[in-house]
Amino acid sequence: MADQKFVDHDEKSVVIVMTSGPSTPQRCATPFFMGALLASMDADVRVFFTMEGVRLVQRGVAENLTALKGGKTIIEFMRDAKAAGVRFYLCRPALPGYDIEVNDVIDEVDEVSSGGVLADMILTCDKVLFF
Repeated sequence: MADQKFVDHDEKSVVIVMTSGPSTPQRCATPFFMGALLASMDADVRVFFTMEGVRLVQRGVAENLTALKGGKTIIEFMRDAKAAGVRFYLCRPALPGYDIEVNDVIDEVDEVSSGGVLADMILTCDKVLFF
């Protein structure tokens, strides 16, 4: 097997649009794992929570959710991503649909934003991932 090499690029920016939530827990760990990995490779990584994804930043939800039975909790994956430098943005217009108040979100959220901020992120980043 050939030696595996990573391409050395200038710093890249990645936006992860997180629409998955508690109804699909098996989709909720990988975005944060990938975000942490990309950030550790010097990428500027931002996660934007919208649609059901906003439920993951509601206090008590990610703390009690795992992608696999007996696995790490989603909040642990989220905190690993934060420790690697990933920034979290929360879609303010999505909150009322899930009966979430801004003061009921976890401390890991960096900014409560609008859809316009997401549009700007998408138009100015190098890569966009949707989960």
